[in-house]
Amino acid sequence: MKNIKGSILLLLTAIIWGTSFVSQKLGMNYVEPFTFGAARFILGAVVLLPLIFMFNTVNKKSNKEKNMVQFNRKDLLTGGTLCGCALFFGASLQQWGLVYTSAGKAGFITALYIVLVPIIGIFMKKRVDIYTWLGVLLAVIGLYLLSIKEGFFMEIGDAIILAGTLFWAIHILIVDSYAAKVESLKLSCVQFLTAGILSLLAAYIFENPDIEAIVDCAGPILYTAIMVVGVAYTLQIIGQRYTNPTVASLLMSLEAVFSAICGALFLKETMTSRELIGCILVFIAVILAQIKPRELIKIFSKSLDKANIN
Repeated sequence: MKNIKGSILLLLTAIIWGTSFVSQKLGMNYVEPFTFGAARFILGAVVLLPLIFMFNTVNKKSNKEKNMVQFNRKDLLTGGTLCGCALFFGASLQQWGLVYTSAGKAGFITALYIVLVPIIGIFMKKRVDIYTWLGVLLAVIGLYLLSIKEGFFMEIGDAIILAGTLFWAIHILIVDSYAAKVESLKLSCVQFLTAGILSLLAAYIFENPDIEAIVDCAGPILYTAIMVVGVAYTLQIIGQRYTNPTVASLLMSLEAVFSAICGALFLKETMTSRELIGCILVFIAVILAQIKPRELIKIFSKSLDKANIN
């Protein structure tokens, strides 16, 4: 029952993440990219404060604090700042790219960071298996079909979002380095605050922030700050406690699929047959980069065994 609960929570997380591309796209009708980022990240950090307080209170009431690992504040600030810098560049490029491309395509191109993570890992002397290399090959073919036009050029929006995937991959690697050293909610709060401050500085340097425009953009900003940061992040933490890591990765990968579905439903976006094939190949590549066929076979075998027993 807990496995089903965890899977449902992670599916909801993927849906929220997928729909956020629509909110981000709509937000560009009111404000510029850095202004939007500043508003949603700072508000997102504020949203996490009561959640941090709630989790601390629960831990104290259950007397778990005696057994909890004592985390280093320096690691929290260092890790949070580094994550925030990577988040700032990744999100800013994504937001800028959405001005020129569709939410659906942005979702699939962004998902390529999952393929980039193991490739970057090569420089950290980590082994890359044959399935990951197959995923890379499919990702390249899928990206070609999705974004490369006649004359062998990429549309500016797709190119900007693709550049952002590098920073999303770096972000994942930084989180992986500090995940065991700090409390996840506090790390997230620091990273959002860092990204928000950097976005605010960039907005005042490169843009002309307008309070009225920000108020008009309240819907998209509130959705990305509250639902994506507060709700989805919390659902992810709870859901992953009860779900097999392989299944969790598969469910969260559906973010790209939901971004395309929501783009079609709410923004009336359409894709050509060529682009749809590209999306499918990118999705398969993302799955191969996270999940190995042997792991899926084991999961299905266990599920069948349980079904036979019942």
